[in-house]
Amino acid sequence: MTFAWPWMFLLLPLPWLVRRWVPPAAADVTLRVPSADDFATATPDHEAPGAGPAPGSRSGPWLALAIWLLLVVAAARPQWIDEEAPMPVSGRDLMIAVDVSASMATRDLRLDGQPLERLLVARTLASDFIARRDGDRVGLIVFGDRAYLHTPLTFDLAAVRAALATTAVGLAGRETALGDAIALAAAKQSEPGNTDNVLILLTDGANTSGNLDPVQAAWIAARAKLRIHAVGLGAPASAPITDDGDVAASSELDEDTLRRIAEQTGGSYHRATNADALDAFYRLIGELEPVTRDASLRPARELHPWPLALALGLFAWLALRRLRRDTA
Repeated sequence: MTFAWPWMFLLLPLPWLVRRWVPPAAADVTLRVPSADDFATATPDHEAPGAGPAPGSRSGPWLALAIWLLLVVAAARPQWIDEEAPMPVSGRDLMIAVDVSASMATRDLRLDGQPLERLLVARTLASDFIARRDGDRVGLIVFGDRAYLHTPLTFDLAAVRAALATTAVGLAGRETALGDAIALAAAKQSEPGNTDNVLILLTDGANTSGNLDPVQAAWIAARAKLRIHAVGLGAPASAPITDDGDVAASSELDEDTLRRIAEQTGGSYHRATNADALDAFYRLIGELEPVTRDASLRPARELHPWPLALALGLFAWLALRRLRRDTA
C-alpha cells in the first residue's frame, strides 16, 4: 500500500497546535437568580456520591483523535498497487485517405473469386487492417473533386470502420484531388512534427482536381513529419477483367508521382493489381508501422473511501452519544 499525497500527514499535529496556541473562548454567560443560597451546596450530577463520569467524558477526546487521524489518512489517498501487467501502447496517428472518384467503380479486383469494384475491395481490406490497429488513433479522409475529413483521428476503431463502410463512388465528386488529400492529412495531425504520423493513400488515378499539386503537398507532409505509404489500385489496362467485359482504367494511374510522394516523405509505394496484392500491402504496412511497443502498467486502487467512511461513522456515533447525554 502507498499514499498518493503523503504530505497530508503534516496536518496530524494541527489539533494540538490549535489547542496549544489559540486561547480558549471566554465564558461570559451569567445566570441571574433571586438568591444564591440554594446553589451554595449544589453538587453536579457527575460528582454526586456513587455517580460515575459523565457519558463520553473519557472516550470523547480519544474518539475525536481517531476521527482526525482517519480523515488525514483519507486525505493522503491510500492506494493499493497491483502487480505490474503488460499493456499494448502505440503512439501512432494513422490517417487513411481513400479515393472515391468515378474510376474506383471499375470492377477489376477479385475478392474470394468474385470481380468487384476497386472501392469495395479497398474498403473491405482496409476495414480488416483498421481492426488490427488496436492502440492507434485512426482517421479517414475521402477525396474526389475535393478532399474531406470523414472521421477525425480517434481510438474508436469501430466508428472509423463504420464510416468507411458508408463510402461510395462519387461521394466527394468524380475527379481526383490527390494533392488536397495529402495536405488535409498533414493539417489534421494532432501533433505536427511527431514522427509517428502516418498516411495510407489509396488511389487509382492521377491528380485531376484540387488546389495543390501532389508533389507540393508531399513537401508539406515531409515538413510535418508525415510518412506516406501509397498504393496504386487497378489491374493492367490491357488485362481482361470481368465477365461483363469491363475494361480497367488503371492507365490513368500516375505511378511516378506516387513513388515521388512516398520517397519524399520516407514512406513506400506499392502497386495492387489484385486483392491479394492489396492485402499483402496492408500486412506489410503492419510490419513497417507496428502497433505495440514494450510497456507495462501497475493499476492503483483507491482506498480512501474506507477511512473516510469510518471517520464519518465515528463522528455520527459520537454526536449521537452527546445528544442523548444532553437530553437526559
